[in-house]
Amino acid sequence: MNEIEVIARRILGWKLNRWDRWFDPEKSIFIYDFQPEKNIQHALLIVDRLKEFGYTYTTNGDKEVCFNDVCATSDTLAQAITNAAFSLADNSSIAEEWL
Repeated sequence: MNEIEVIARRILGWKLNRWDRWFDPEKSIFIYDFQPEKNIQHALLIVDRLKEFGYTYTTNGDKEVCFNDVCATSDTLAQAITNAAFSLADNSSIAEEWL
């Protein structure tokens, strides 16, 4: 899985419906062309979800973000959010899922 898939599945709880769209079962909606690293509105969906899980979101300028003690920087705020969220996702069992 790439980082967008990890975030969509493990943080947002979405299911891949087709190669170009995700399905949010909680809201019963489809999300097309999910690109949180490029689209700040998509990145803010991640922020909202992590806040629901109890994470504190802070920024230091427009290129660094922290969720509790996990921080990331990048060229844009959207990319920094995506990088920090990916760092939070449990990647240790990804390979095991495909066995």
